[in-house]
Amino acid sequence: MSDWLSGKTVSLVLGSGGARGLAHIGVIRALEAAGARIEAVSGSSMGALVGGIYATGKLQAYEDWVCGLERSDVLSFVDWSFAGGGLMQGRKIINKLEELVGKTNIEELEIDFTAVAVDIDHGREVWLSRGSLFDAIRASIAIPGIFTPHRYRGRTFVDGGILNPVPVAPTLRNMTDLTIVVDVNGPESDPAPLEEGPPSDNESEGVMNRLREFVDGFRSDRQPEETRPGLLAVLMRSLDTMQSVIARQHLAVFQPDLAVLIPKNACMVHEFYQARAMIDLGRDLAEQSFRSRDRYTVQPAPYDKAENETDGE
Repeated sequence: MSDWLSGKTVSLVLGSGGARGLAHIGVIRALEAAGARIEAVSGSSMGALVGGIYATGKLQAYEDWVCGLERSDVLSFVDWSFAGGGLMQGRKIINKLEELVGKTNIEELEIDFTAVAVDIDHGREVWLSRGSLFDAIRASIAIPGIFTPHRYRGRTFVDGGILNPVPVAPTLRNMTDLTIVVDVNGPESDPAPLEEGPPSDNESEGVMNRLREFVDGFRSDRQPEETRPGLLAVLMRSLDTMQSVIARQHLAVFQPDLAVLIPKNACMVHEFYQARAMIDLGRDLAEQSFRSRDRYTVQPAPYDKAENETDGE
């Protein structure tokens, strides 16, 4: 049971992780059902996106929209960049979010909100807690190599998950009963929580061909074993690995009262058409965490010594 959460005030920390971050919505719904009051949210990357929209009070509109996306819809939001710095501009996504939610400033939100981004010129983590909400979100979701960096307030920003994938520190100023972290780069589960279904019959062959070309760069697991992973697959795997390690380090220092861990193999970073399944997974795992009430414990990073490798030689 999660009755113990009823009436508790919560600082919610939402981690980075692409489409896996849709699980954040499920965790929020579980907290609402348990009677908890979310009074502060901090987020990196997709965590900033979901958290920012939640703070506007219009999460339902976003949830309804994202749950209606099909594969071809995801492709339609790809706006290629020819200026360098990333594959996509990200303008189409932000325009759609502004259409759903409306333009607003962070100071006008219903709850305390901080988006975390990285000033790439100075190598510094930056907390964006005032000014344009969608500039803050766009700065925080600028995955290196995927989205172009975002220029804002005279600085160049990239994805907040590069330095802080689970930003607990911004919530420390909030005097709430609990700090709850949602880490979507959690330990892999076997088998993977979700399985990708077949394409819908109404998708055109042309759209599907373009989608396959785009997705093939990510889904190296679909390639024969003897071939090397694609460029985007290497980039995404590297970022996932890096963020998993950084997350463990941050949570060792800023230990939350509770952590909801979403397996990092739950879905691929681009699979936003799996929204309903990811939201349901987030809710299920949150409810399990609420029932167990286990405090987060830091697990050692996995380490495999290569065959015939020796120490210090």
